[in-house]
Amino acid sequence: MLKTVLRLFLLSTVLFSCAAPHIEMPIYEGIDVADALNSKNRISAIDAVFSIIFEKHDTEIRGDGVLNISRNGDLNLRVYSFGFLALELTSENGVIKSVPMIDRTRGTILTYGLRDCLFWWDIKDFEVAGKEGIYLLKNLSRTLWIDKKTMFPIKQTVSLEDGREFNFYYENPEKAGDIWYPSKIRIEFSKYSVTLKIKDISFNTGV
Repeated sequence: MLKTVLRLFLLSTVLFSCAAPHIEMPIYEGIDVADALNSKNRISAIDAVFSIIFEKHDTEIRGDGVLNISRNGDLNLRVYSFGFLALELTSENGVIKSVPMIDRTRGTILTYGLRDCLFWWDIKDFEVAGKEGIYLLKNLSRTLWIDKKTMFPIKQTVSLEDGREFNFYYENPEKAGDIWYPSKIRIEFSKYSVTLKIKDISFNTGV
């Protein structure tokens, strides 16, 4: 009995000592918000692996995605369900192809939606207002809420030319290299609600 207790104690000690330490987000309070956003402009592409949940009314579809997306919106996306390839989608110079074919709304979510939610800092010609610990950035088509201390995104809305609107909600800050990112993103668009949980991500800072 004593040997068993000792073995369990030693195992718990090893597991505790190997646990990843909690890393606090850096504080950027006092830094100009435009400078903070411009520092991310070196990112030209993102590779990500994530789980994805599509919700519409009482229907829910789950899967896993592998994505390469460029700042200009070009992307390659594969979505798997139960380990099998369920969707392959590409977008190049605005031309979208998918196998199998998908409806317009889901195509918009998986192209414009992914691009705008992941490259959230890429907002131009904006005005800034500040209140209650939040920067509110706004231009003709986008509104972005950012935490003043951490420069972490909280929410974003993007209006499309056809009058429809995206709502993005950001949670769970994580770090890849020296870049902080939201590991959980909720997308609301039309009658769909989509949740992304990022499992792995890398940022291409090449020209």
